[in-house]
Amino acid sequence: MDLAAVRTFVAVADTGQFLQAAAELSVTQQAVSKRIAALERELGVRLFARTHRGARLTLDGQAFLPHARGLLEAQERAVASVRPGRRALRVDVVGRQLAPAGLLREFHHAQPGIELDIVTLADARAAVAAVQAGTIDAAVRAVTAPGHELPGDVEAVRVFDEPIELLTGPGHALAPVAEVRPAALTGHRIWMPGIVAGTEWAAFYAELATVFGLSIDAVGPNFGIEPLLDALADSPAVATFVGERTRLLAPAGYDLRRISLRDPVPVYPHCLLWRADNAHPALALLREHLAGARPAGGGARRWTPGWAAP
Repeated sequence: MDLAAVRTFVAVADTGQFLQAAAELSVTQQAVSKRIAALERELGVRLFARTHRGARLTLDGQAFLPHARGLLEAQERAVASVRPGRRALRVDVVGRQLAPAGLLREFHHAQPGIELDIVTLADARAAVAAVQAGTIDAAVRAVTAPGHELPGDVEAVRVFDEPIELLTGPGHALAPVAEVRPAALTGHRIWMPGIVAGTEWAAFYAELATVFGLSIDAVGPNFGIEPLLDALADSPAVATFVGERTRLLAPAGYDLRRISLRDPVPVYPHCLLWRADNAHPALALLREHLAGARPAGGGARRWTPGWAAP
């Protein structure tokens, strides 16, 4: 249905005059007449009775009027839902317990009036495609891993370097130490079930293992974080890697130990991705907020994969 004709019908119904409706809509009286005639043909009824005093609604016109107003209200809601600044800012993160989600929570606390829609896509390749297609506004991912090169209309900037830590149970041989060199982990079992081949984070840990001579064991089904923590708590030999800002909800009795990695500090390179022509005003605020996120590690020597975006 032609909503311009519906709007014209409502204007004539409200003013009672074709001429006055034309003035209100900034069109000619002839245009008003043509729109009403076309709408009447489409509906198969007469909407107005023309009199010397103007236009009077017929019974069919009276029946149609509330529905016509509803159509125009629905149009306004539809437009408002995608008008920049009126819809939620949609952002992809790699996981809801990981650092990117924490960065978004901090942004929400700083800008509580901005509505956020947080999603988790499969990997950086899917996130880049969604940013390019406009189905999401931004993503916080590591780029560019091999095969994840960015198209020309997608931009990226490093916003946060997150140190990687070793996580062990209380009986592990390294549990008493506060920090350890990555190269000193050679020969230790680093268990990370659920690593998905082809993802940017799989590429990160593959290069970490190659550079420092580590063996990362991904064997076994991935039942989630809780069974992994169970295994760590009871094992004198199994450890895993976690980001410094990964949220762990382990029972207090587990007494898990976070051990810092030093000389160098491996850091995971979180980047903000967005489409260059995205006009959502909250995106600019998010970029400004994340620009203030300081790279972690202080003055310590750091390591990140050679493919990571600068």
